[in-house]
Amino acid sequence: MVLIIILLIAAAVVYFKLKSDPAWIKELCKGKTDEQKKVIRYFVREGCLSGTMSDAEYDSLVNSRVTSMDFRQKALDKHGLDIDQVQEIPPVHFEGYVFDDKSYAKKGKDNLWRSSKYQTTWIFFSDTQVYFYQYTFNLDETTKRESTDEYFYKDIVNFSSASSTEEVVEYNKGGEKKLASVDSNIFQLIVPGDKISCALQFNDETENVIKGMKNKLREKKS
Repeated sequence: MVLIIILLIAAAVVYFKLKSDPAWIKELCKGKTDEQKKVIRYFVREGCLSGTMSDAEYDSLVNSRVTSMDFRQKALDKHGLDIDQVQEIPPVHFEGYVFDDKSYAKKGKDNLWRSSKYQTTWIFFSDTQVYFYQYTFNLDETTKRESTDEYFYKDIVNFSSASSTEEVVEYNKGGEKKLASVDSNIFQLIVPGDKISCALQFNDETENVIKGMKNKLREKKS
């Protein structure tokens, strides 16, 4: 009986050690909200006893954040538009993870890369202009960036999609950083001297949407 109690105590000690954050993770989590701490642990902690979110739970968190804000309406409000004014073609919506060396990144068990930075973009089309709205937010901190632009069709050079390779930072179990390369997709609105980029999840639907945008641009510039 005594041996069993000792083994149980030893197992409990090991369990709580595995559950508790090492010093370097505590430093990363300093001053963060409970949700931000969970996000950081998702990206930097591993192991079945680590208590971190699963890939599906992280996806659900991102989706919850996106759906909690009516970005389409925010975009219209920022431009002072009514939806009836921008029906030249249906509004276009892109979203996806942003990969850079200033945010956390991780390849999930499903082999999909995720980031702590997410971006959503809305593009509206009136008879004479294109209205662009973008909102980028971080889940590991309170940082966000919101931008709006508008262009006459004649001033737009092209709409295009492209693949890019970005370097991201991963953490090993000891807290050491290592660089990894991530292939991602972006949409670009090209104007003279500038390219406005946004993250997107490229698939058949987005490919058809971009084709429709290109057709409308050619029609307006012809």
